[in-house]
Amino acid sequence: MKAIVCKAWGPPDSLELQDLPDLVPGPGDVAVDVRAAGVNFPDVLTVQGKYQVKPPLPFTPGNEFAGVVRAVGEGVKGFAVGDRVIGFTQTGAFAQQAIAPAAVLMPMPPGMDFDTAAAITLTYGTSHHAVVDRGQLQAGETMLVLGAAGGVGLAAIEIGKALGARVIAAASSPEKLEVCRQHGADMLIDYTKEDLREALKAATGGKGPDVIYDPVGGPYSEPALRSIAYRGRHLVVGFAAGDIPKLPWNLMLLKSASVVGVFWGDFARREPQKNLAAMREMLGWMAEGKLKPLVSKRYALGETAQALNDMAERKVTGKVVIVP
Repeated sequence: MKAIVCKAWGPPDSLELQDLPDLVPGPGDVAVDVRAAGVNFPDVLTVQGKYQVKPPLPFTPGNEFAGVVRAVGEGVKGFAVGDRVIGFTQTGAFAQQAIAPAAVLMPMPPGMDFDTAAAITLTYGTSHHAVVDRGQLQAGETMLVLGAAGGVGLAAIEIGKALGARVIAAASSPEKLEVCRQHGADMLIDYTKEDLREALKAATGGKGPDVIYDPVGGPYSEPALRSIAYRGRHLVVGFAAGDIPKLPWNLMLLKSASVVGVFWGDFARREPQKNLAAMREMLGWMAEGKLKPLVSKRYALGETAQALNDMAERKVTGKVVIVP
């Protein structure tokens, strides 16, 4: 089988496409023929050695996929050869075959295509954990989503609307904001042309957002936090802008606000049953039409470096997938 291999920390262009032996699942594991693999910003950081978790070299990057079961390991129940599944693994998804523990696999809902199935695990899992679990967003509250046109941003918009909240989307171009509007955003802010604090003041009548969903970091975190409502929650999801902001703690004191960390991968490993319950809730919302994952582009396995470079350069709207 063919797989992308990271042999040393470096830019995506240093990745290699190699022929590797077919995978054989161990006890409790399932081997899957990958039909599509989701691409995420942490994949860019991982191959550069900049992510929180550094897998041992060499490794195949990618951690979310959809495919067909090719073999099951000893003791596996509930899955059989030929089943269509959605999976999550620390590494290994950018390949024609992947292995994952049976405990983290889910059956694909009838009628769902592989591209969509590969695009929901990390982005929607992250956003549900952030907005519902860590942010405790309530119906009638207001949520600001920074970097709103990206995969996790669009997921956060849709989840916020499913909960009955008012959602303000902030992004870097009119085209991206139009996508946010199509996915349910109530208010739109172009933070490359508008003063973020003034725009938030106008959009909320001076009250500020109750929840800030922040996968961007960099120069937007502090003005957003300065605008937060009393008892607001600022969700630290990631740093797509490249810089980790240094926030003055007095801002949290003055607003009785909270800065809340969101690390979905660790949550999924530590609390797998809660994570699966969240995924089941979201699959129900998808069946109701409340969540509509956007897959904007497909790449061949040999184009993995290009997919990661496009992600790093923030050229991606919604999700992109690799089709091996």
